Parts: sequence; C-alpha cells; structure tokens
Amino acid sequence: MSHVARDPLIDFPAQPLPPWRRAVLKVGSSLLAGFADGDGGLDARHARDLAHFVQAARAAGREVVLVSSGAVAAGRARVASVGEGLVLRQALAALGQAQLIGFWQALLSVPVAQVLLSHDDLRDRRRYLNARATLRELLRLGALPLINENDTVAVDELKLGDNDNLAAAAASLVDADLLLIATDIGGLYSADPARDARAAPQPRIAHITPQLLAAAGAAGRIGTGGMRTKLEAAAKAATAGIATALFCGRDAGVVAALRAERLHGTLIERAVDALSARKQWLRHAPAAGQLTVDAGAAAALCAQGASLLPGGVVAVAGEFHRGDV
Repeated sequence: MSHVARDPLIDFPAQPLPPWRRAVLKVGSSLLAGFADGDGGLDARHARDLAHFVQAARAAGREVVLVSSGAVAAGRARVASVGEGLVLRQALAALGQAQLIGFWQALLSVPVAQVLLSHDDLRDRRRYLNARATLRELLRLGALPLINENDTVAVDELKLGDNDNLAAAAASLVDADLLLIATDIGGLYSADPARDARAAPQPRIAHITPQLLAAAGAAGRIGTGGMRTKLEAAAKAATAGIATALFCGRDAGVVAALRAERLHGTLIERAVDALSARKQWLRHAPAAGQLTVDAGAAAALCAQGASLLPGGVVAVAGEFHRGDV
C-alpha cells in the first residue's frame, strides 16, 4: 500500500497496547533513507522519535530488540553506485553496516550489539538455539541487540527476503510479548488508500486471512517488504503467542502515544493456542525442499498426526538432508 496524506491519529483511534515486558521493534528502510530514492544515507528525523520510545521502555524496566533495515541505504551514500542486483546490494550492506550501528548507538546512548542472521542460522536447530542464547545474554547484560540479515554472504535462493519476517523470527527467538512494526502509513486499511477513497482503517484484526493477504500491497521503492510481508510476519508471530502492532513511524504523535501505552494503528491479536518452542522453530525455519503427498497421506498427517511413509510421497523438489526442514 502506498503512503497517502491521511492522519493516522484520526484514522486509527487510540487503543491500549497489550501488556508487554519484551518487544521486537522493526524499522524499515523507508523510515531511515535520506532521500526518496534511498541515495541520501540515513536520516534521523523519524528514528529519533523511535529512539525516545526505546529509551522510555528501557527506563521502565522493559527490554527491546531492534530489527533495522538501512545498511544498503547507508552504504549507497558512501560510494558512487548505480543499478541494483544481489552482489551490489551485498557490497553496499557491508559498507553500511558499521554506519547503521553507529547511527542507532548515537541516538540511543546505550550499548548496541550487532547480530547478523542468515537462512542457515534459522534452519539449523543447533545454530538457532545458539542465536537464542546469545540474544538472551545480550539482554541480560543490558545491551540492545540490533538484528539484520547477513546480506553480505546470503545467496539469492537462500535469502530470508525481508526484515518483516526476520522480525517475526526474532520475536520468537527471544520469547517476545509484542512485535512492533513501524511503517510509513497509519496501519492496515480495507483497500489501498492511495487508490480507493473508501478504504477503511482496520484497527484490530483477530487473525490473518487469505483475503487480507491478497489485498495487501507489494514491496516498496526503497525496501524489500510491503504490507503483505508485514501481515505474513504478524501471522507467524501470532502462532507463537505474540501480538503485532502496525503503526506509522513517520508521525511523531503516534510514536509518542506508544510511550503512554496507546496505539494509533492496527493491532493483530496473538493466537490463543500458541505453538510450542520447537514448533515455532519449524514455523520460522526456511524450507530446504518440498514434498508433495497424495490425498491419503495428507489426511493421515493433518487429521491423525501420523508419520509420513515413502509410499505417500508423489513428488520431491529441492535438495535436502537429514535434519533439514
């Protein structure tokens, strides 16, 4: 969905945030890029308000994990680069990571710890648990973990894809109570407000439906995610028992209201029957391959919880080994 000049404080009346002790805050490229095309490095206008929210939360004894885009935009401002492509983005991310850490360090005035995760870190159970232990130890030490995908070594086929879904995985990793996604619009609408004047704000969503996903927009000009990826992330978080709040990170009044536990945006409720920790890992782990089974095997798996027998497999896609998802 495109950004339009609608007031989120009016479109989305205040509602209380759910109780939380630990949250993951995701900030996208569109809120940090200096120019409209992302070539101006990092801009602190909106990030400063978000930093004040983080500082207030920490002062109240809460814990915040930050998932921040912006390394590519920061790197692009340091060199003369044109074009796109995975290799160029990897190089720009390597150039910009240090600047991104310094950017948030200066705004927050707290120890910021860089944590770069890859597809394999989430797929491999032992590496997943190691990342989980490291993040928890950083929080115990009073540091603020700043998570990003390890773009420099990722290959196109194995990229996590966007920081919205990475934020959902991070929320599950650290057992967060709340996933906060700062966007460049007020929240979720019934249609694209840039194209439909009748688009109605959706302040509260009980669960993500296929219809909601179909109506969501595609990726933005600067970042890799759109409203669809935010809803996908919220759906994953919900299965882990984590509520998601979508709000406009460009509006200082909206961000200030968060410090008073008031949300002007969309709250996506957590699932009542949350998955176990291992099933959460399976839910977030990127798939190495795919099995197609016949109707009988599907019924046995879904309705009876039975094991899959070789005779029920009708097609195999991808390359995978024992222990892969």
